[in-house]
Amino acid sequence: MSIRRVTSPIVPEPPPERWSNCLVSDGIAFVSGMTCRGTDDKKLAAMDEYEQSKVIFGKIKGMVEAAGGAMADVVKITVYVTNIKNNVKVWAARREFFTGDFPASTLVEVSALAAPEILVEIEAIAHIGKGKR
Repeated sequence: MSIRRVTSPIVPEPPPERWSNCLVSDGIAFVSGMTCRGTDDKKLAAMDEYEQSKVIFGKIKGMVEAAGGAMADVVKITVYVTNIKNNVKVWAARREFFTGDFPASTLVEVSALAAPEILVEIEAIAHIGKGKR
């Protein structure tokens, strides 16, 4: 089976020859690290980890649905934060997108992300069509 690139109208595509937001191979969707980029810069600077995570999980949902799946198909997420003390804000947003068996998760504190106002980046892996509906 071939690898196919998936796009979603709610997630801006990166410039050519940089990366793919989502690739699907053998029914598994690999979603690149998503951030709040694409949000109004003034609004982004005022957003906390909870608000940024909600936007990011919405982008992940858009990518997984564009691949033919649902959030129940997400089996693994990796979360990068610039302040691990605010992890409960990320988990609060996560609860708004997942129910039942939550995905396996890794949380990592990093010294910086792509821009100073970006506090959270999340990547995901989904096994399309395998989650409980």
